[in-house]
Amino acid sequence: MESNHSMVPQTKGSIQSDIFSGLTVALALVPEAVAFAFVAGVSPIVGLYGAFMMSIITAIFGGRPGMISGATGAMAVVMVHLVKEGNALGAAGANAGLQYLFVTLLLVGVLQAVAGAARLGKFIRMVPRSVMMGFVNGLAIVIFLSQLNMFKANGEWLQGTPMWTMAALVALTMALLFLIPYIHAKAPGALIAIIGVSVLVAFAGIDTETVLSFIQSNGGAGIEAGLPSFAIPQIPFTLETLIFIAPYALILAAIGLIESLMTLNLIDELTQTHGHGNRECIAQGLANFVNGLFGGMGGCAMIGQSIINITSGGRGRLSGIIAGVALLFFILFTSEYIEAVPIAALVGVMFIVVIKTFAWSTFKIMNKIPKADFIVIVLVTALTVIFDLAIAVLSGVIVSALIFAWQNALRIRARKEIDEHGIKHYKIYGPLFFGSTTLFASKFDIQNDPDEVVIDFEESRIMDQSAIEIINKVAENYLQVGKHIHLRHLSPDCIKLIKKAEKICDVNVLEDPDYFVSVDNYRKLQESI
Repeated sequence: MESNHSMVPQTKGSIQSDIFSGLTVALALVPEAVAFAFVAGVSPIVGLYGAFMMSIITAIFGGRPGMISGATGAMAVVMVHLVKEGNALGAAGANAGLQYLFVTLLLVGVLQAVAGAARLGKFIRMVPRSVMMGFVNGLAIVIFLSQLNMFKANGEWLQGTPMWTMAALVALTMALLFLIPYIHAKAPGALIAIIGVSVLVAFAGIDTETVLSFIQSNGGAGIEAGLPSFAIPQIPFTLETLIFIAPYALILAAIGLIESLMTLNLIDELTQTHGHGNRECIAQGLANFVNGLFGGMGGCAMIGQSIINITSGGRGRLSGIIAGVALLFFILFTSEYIEAVPIAALVGVMFIVVIKTFAWSTFKIMNKIPKADFIVIVLVTALTVIFDLAIAVLSGVIVSALIFAWQNALRIRARKEIDEHGIKHYKIYGPLFFGSTTLFASKFDIQNDPDEVVIDFEESRIMDQSAIEIINKVAENYLQVGKHIHLRHLSPDCIKLIKKAEKICDVNVLEDPDYFVSVDNYRKLQESI
């Protein structure tokens, strides 16, 4: 993603930049929150409440200033099944699915906060670079495809004038976003572009879809509402309820943390700063818990809005706070103005996000990196588009781990020599673990070896139980044919697990005083020499 770095201004940020970028993000959050609410099968206001609460709480308590959280598609596609099944469990027309969603968010919040307190955020380091590139590429494609739905009406592509109008306004917004930085580097380009296109549409009387018409076409009434109110979810708190919501809570918590931590890493790279993963886990948990109590749909970090924020100059916590507060202000007081914003202007902003999110360096390095890494990039990209982020990242990590294990399994080797006393020495190099045990066993010529054999592990590392078992097996095979075997330079924990260790494990005191020492056996070996 090296090419992306140059597209993000490397500034320390300012209060002014945070305010303008926060306002821009707030505008971009509206259609996203509404769209994801419809995906989840809940009211648009539930999505908007979720977005503003996630944004404010994670901005204040999170581990990555400048990162934006809100209602996300990755979690919405899981919520839709939860809501449907919850509705089936309740009385007809009781809307029990929404209540089950709220109580699930309470458990999600607890699980995420526990993960942060247990410092599990550090495991994001286990995500390879190839998986990270596949993640951003896949997410860029997902964002792009989601915006194409805005070019449809009632499930059908726009035709004729409406399509040309939509395309022209999107192109105008993108052009403004490219040109404004050249006119004034610190100007809030996205905000100016959205306002400019909105004014043009209003004064020229251009007939195009707005935020209001988008909401109405999806069965909603608008974004105007009051403040969210505290309420305990109205469902029976029983073991059956826990059994029902627990799997959903685990999946939602995992998806939320994976997407948030991956986004945190990406923003770290783009801003050349360092966030705190464990703190972010706790903040995400707190935000989702509050959503469950105040009627929001919850969510996690949003890569699209986060990139809008940092490219607009937002670096501090203030930007996320402003985004959340502004979104609430829109809901309470200025809904009619926000509802008049053309969808095309917001689509144009998101298309720029797609361009800045995609790791274009993938095409430059595809012939320079190992084929296995390129396969992982393509795999994660495809799975992100076809399924979801959690499946894609977990699959990518597993495949990368298997590739790593296979490559290391081939690195086990043995240098063989027979000294002047007729004793054969096997000096082992490389890691000995489940993947390399077969190759390790093939190194020994038990039938033709002399009566005295030394296996030296000074340049090797015993990694797991499979390695211990194969060492035992090789030792037993030598003993069964009446030959003496000596294992040297094994660590204390390995020696404890080796059968007949007191007879065959020897350590040279002078060469390696930190290892377990069996002086008597060492003397016996010296006497045999």
